[in-house]
Amino acid sequence: MSSSSSYEEFQVIFYAAITCAQMVEQTYDVLCNNAAESSQRRTRRYIFTNREEANQRLVQDYFQKNATYQGYYFHRRFRMFKRLYERIVEDVTRECSFFQQRYDARGTPGFTPLQKCTAALRQLAYGILSNALDESFRMSARTARDSLHYFCKTVIQFYGPKYLRKPTRNDILQLQAHHASVHGLPGMLGSLDCLHWAWENFPTSYRGQFTHGDHGYPTVILEAVASQDLWIWHAFFGSPGSINDINVLNRSPIFNNIYDGFAPDSSFEVHGTPYKYGYYLVDGIYPEYVVFVNSFTCPHDSRRKKFKRAQERARKDVERAFGALKKRWFILKKAAINLGE
Repeated sequence: MSSSSSYEEFQVIFYAAITCAQMVEQTYDVLCNNAAESSQRRTRRYIFTNREEANQRLVQDYFQKNATYQGYYFHRRFRMFKRLYERIVEDVTRECSFFQQRYDARGTPGFTPLQKCTAALRQLAYGILSNALDESFRMSARTARDSLHYFCKTVIQFYGPKYLRKPTRNDILQLQAHHASVHGLPGMLGSLDCLHWAWENFPTSYRGQFTHGDHGYPTVILEAVASQDLWIWHAFFGSPGSINDINVLNRSPIFNNIYDGFAPDSSFEVHGTPYKYGYYLVDGIYPEYVVFVNSFTCPHDSRRKKFKRAQERARKDVERAFGALKKRWFILKKAAINLGE
């Protein structure tokens, strides 16, 4: 597992709530009209946006042979290399019919797979609103929201079983060997921690359930386990922000394979003493389980102080993973909003 491929292995789960307030308003207007007005036919306003020209400009800027923005500029704006992005567009288009280009009843071509995937990726990378893509991509807010929804859903379904998975026996041996050589902690599998994602336009009835006193605003919790190369192989998202890490752990499926007896062998040996399970580095709030290693709160002797420094230094892997997610995907850095606007 290399650091350059770690961003390909990043999968994250997004839940979007899309409202239809405009439909309700239109229905109310129809019911309130008099008989003369109700007989008139209501039509939807059509705006010619010239999406073909927007697609040509997108191809000229990034995807043709002598594109305007290549290399560093492409990687900076798409958060990945061009070859990887083209592979994702190809896989997503093959797996989901929404991204395939379609034609309306008049024969007018719809948006291309590049336009829809790029619109979804811009929302993930920059955290912008869906209606902000109309000027550059000539795309309505609803189409941009649907692109984001289907893009995330398809990526999770297609890439999840391969990249968002439990480590195999070979992966466990590599993880334990790395942590033993770099951090001096044999048997370590990774670092476990939780991330609070702010929720801006939350329903008022959910405020008490998703608000914690430490933050003062509603959040949704992501529990993750990350290795040294930013491989997040466990992600449990959606817990209310009012609960702490222990309550999230009680809901999490992180140990289900151990309970079911399907967990790969993670045993190790230190100075002739065998241990049955590998362990995770956690902070002080987690319970004293066999698979958890906490740091000392107030160490007094030199040995405990040395172990505390080593444990906190190694545990920065998960904090680094959270920082990379927020830095590379600004939708996590900003407060989650109602995608229905």
